[in-house]
Amino acid sequence: MTENSTAPFSFRFSGSSFDNMVETLGGAFGAFDAEPVGRAQDFHWGLDFSVCDNAVLLTGYHEAEFQFNIEPTVDTAEYLSIVVPRSGGMGVTYGSRVAEAGQGKLLLYNNFEPNSVIMHGRSNVIDELLINWPLILQTIGQTFEMPFSGSLDLLPELDLSKPEGRLINNLTETIISGMRDDGPLLESPIAMAHMTQALADLVVRLVPHRLSHFLENGPALIAPRHVRRAIEFMHANIDQPITMPKVAEAAGVSSRALETGFRAFRGTSPAAYLLTLRLRAARQDLLDPESKETMKAICLKWGFFHFGRFSAVYKTTYGEYPSDTRKRVMRR
Repeated sequence: MTENSTAPFSFRFSGSSFDNMVETLGGAFGAFDAEPVGRAQDFHWGLDFSVCDNAVLLTGYHEAEFQFNIEPTVDTAEYLSIVVPRSGGMGVTYGSRVAEAGQGKLLLYNNFEPNSVIMHGRSNVIDELLINWPLILQTIGQTFEMPFSGSLDLLPELDLSKPEGRLINNLTETIISGMRDDGPLLESPIAMAHMTQALADLVVRLVPHRLSHFLENGPALIAPRHVRRAIEFMHANIDQPITMPKVAEAAGVSSRALETGFRAFRGTSPAAYLLTLRLRAARQDLLDPESKETMKAICLKWGFFHFGRFSAVYKTTYGEYPSDTRKRVMRR
């Protein structure tokens, strides 16, 4: 990550029009609306990208500094971007706040959150590793075992002088080198899946965000016996029409004590916890390329009797509709 370094690779796409650059970017990770600030007559750029199931590697070159406002459309793919500057720098604005990538630090951001993007330096070269946001949401669900929606409030700047920064940077660089120029990772989907999952785990566990306090307190918070009994009962009867009074009865406590225990030791309600288990089971079926079950059958199997509500809560949890999950698996 050396300032003013020369990129050791060529660009498959290039031009001198901002609109053409935006159109090319849309082919990599979904359409978005963008407008430069202080448009130049000639806007020289170069782009290269590699695409796989869980990630996109985008490498961009710009001769001049610029800023553009970005507005995702309904077709825009949601992702976590890890920005690695090679020459120059990059920043994203959140209202009056700016988060920067540059010498000695990476930039992490969800593309649905910033107001604008700023490119610094002449002959700017930036690598962006885009991790599908549904993978981040899935990792959050597995780590915290609770429903999640809204902004993760992820710390956007990662200091490479710290161990966690170096660890995430090293894995990011390994994935980038394995994807660049139709690299070997693109021919190894299993290896790619493991590496992107490992990177998602590191980000969720090591980069501060709004759920980090659960990680800090987690090892000391051993759930009491009635909470563990309730969880065991839920797992054993996940495909049955169980109610919270039944769960409380199986755990040997009142419904109020059950609610209090889950709030204190799982950070959620018992009903929301059961919903997470059922969503996860339904997603596993949808991700199974060998499954011949219809969407309706999967919904009923895991206790979802209204497809519209299931689809909405699934989208909130995983960042994509269940039909999108099924289509993506069928394309493999």
